[in-house]
Amino acid sequence: MLNGIIVIDKEPGFTSHDVVAKMRGICGQRKIGHTGTLDPAATGVLPVCLGSATKLCDMLTEKDKEYVAELLLGVETDTQDTTGEVLARKPVEVTEEQVRQAIAGFVGHYDQVPPMYSALKVNGKKLYELAREGKEVERKARPVEILEIEILTMDLPVVKIRVACSKGTYIRTLCSDIGAALGCGGTMQSLRRTKVGGFSLESALTLGQLQERKDKQELYGIVIPVDSVFSECPALHVLEEHRKLLDNGNAFYPRQTVEKTKFEAGKWVRVYWQDDTFAGVYAYEETRKWYKPVKMFLEKET
Repeated sequence: MLNGIIVIDKEPGFTSHDVVAKMRGICGQRKIGHTGTLDPAATGVLPVCLGSATKLCDMLTEKDKEYVAELLLGVETDTQDTTGEVLARKPVEVTEEQVRQAIAGFVGHYDQVPPMYSALKVNGKKLYELAREGKEVERKARPVEILEIEILTMDLPVVKIRVACSKGTYIRTLCSDIGAALGCGGTMQSLRRTKVGGFSLESALTLGQLQERKDKQELYGIVIPVDSVFSECPALHVLEEHRKLLDNGNAFYPRQTVEKTKFEAGKWVRVYWQDDTFAGVYAYEETRKWYKPVKMFLEKET
């Protein structure tokens, strides 16, 4: 069984679930999960976790992301992108400088109201399901952070932007909010995700390219190891005579490691068996003076 991460360059027309389903066929295993949805019309980076790495899915969902989007000014739709029904068309009578100022005003923290056409749930039902029934419910604004917005090109009424943002940010809604701030309305014309945490398009493969690697028996060579996600954390190796502690996901003392090192309380460390096989992430607990597991990534063949 493959254990690790494969970065997919999702093509338009596929849902994130479609990608997982196709990868199960290509990779020949069921234990596969994605790390956050991309709209069917959107393209770009979708890290997919396999085997023991599926425990990473929730962690990678929390990572900052980067997108390249096209904002179409003068149009408002019910989905906040051009796949939806047009609600209004307005003249675009703004200058490029006004557009620059409006976009710059969104850098930093702001409260964003999630769109009705989203997978968020209200009373157990997804918002997009309610929207398709013609229902609209009140949504609470959620704090998001726009880390950076760069205008790549401007040919009004279209503005191409690169956005670095926190988790939970809807770029469709950002485009709509920019349009509202300018008084002419706006909608998202296209979206490409270029980065999720440390994963970027440079290491991404389309599903077709993945199938080619499978046909050449090169799948193992493209799987990114689980421990690479925690590369900024220091490493510890548990002595062979205490191997069973890791096998069972138990706590261990600094003296039971090769390094004999005690790190500050709460600091995450990568923990390996003495043969350099990754076991999981631990954190030092001052009260018991031992390392306690945060999450284990034991690789088990099935």
